[in-house]
Amino acid sequence: MTGLPPVTDRATWQKARDELLVREKAHTREGDAIAAERRRLPMVEFDGTVEVVGADGPVPFLELFQGRDELVVYKHMWWDGAPHQGQCEGCTQIPWHFDDASYLNVRGVSFAFVTTGAWDEVAPFVEFMGYRQPWYSVRGVEGPAGDEMGYLTCYLRDGDRTFLTYETTGRGTERVNGSLGLLDMTARGRGETWEQRPQGWPEARHGGWFWRTNADGEPSWGEDSRPAAQWGRPGAGPVTTLGRQGHCH
Repeated sequence: MTGLPPVTDRATWQKARDELLVREKAHTREGDAIAAERRRLPMVEFDGTVEVVGADGPVPFLELFQGRDELVVYKHMWWDGAPHQGQCEGCTQIPWHFDDASYLNVRGVSFAFVTTGAWDEVAPFVEFMGYRQPWYSVRGVEGPAGDEMGYLTCYLRDGDRTFLTYETTGRGTERVNGSLGLLDMTARGRGETWEQRPQGWPEARHGGWFWRTNADGEPSWGEDSRPAAQWGRPGAGPVTTLGRQGHCH
């Protein structure tokens, strides 16, 4: 097998591991410092009475807080008219990795998913995927309650007043995907072209190459593929068309 780390004794390995640990601890402390600055950001007030559509029909955005003071939302991209397998593979892996908000709830934070898809399309997708967290359509909603999809967004409420406090950009959503964190700990990593990789490692592929597979579990972005998590769902049969407009990763 090509691309193997050098073999050494445990003491030499431990020395190298301890040297790396110094950098890892510094990275952790810097992350704590950034989080502190994040808590000092100003916030933007918006109309929390704007209506979104969920399983119980139209409700004001304020309902997403479920009576709690804080709310975290993942904004899921949507391809109108696409079948389940044609929906965004990047967005699909986020709710699959986070489907229980118990600890957030105890901390006084609610969690929900929103998307620009029409509810009559979104509801069957949510049922097929087996998602347990609340979903809402924000189709036509402007401002902080809607805006661009593909991000994690944080909100705060003060009585009936609602505020945007933080939102991620790009790779900021990775913190929800525990699989990526585990892959980053492995010798081979994610196998993506942007990574720094030792000489001789297996050839890397484009970002998110393993988010879609065919029925045999082989990475594929053709019309025989669907987001990897979907293959375990009841009724996930052979794929005949993606029905999507483009890559989302």
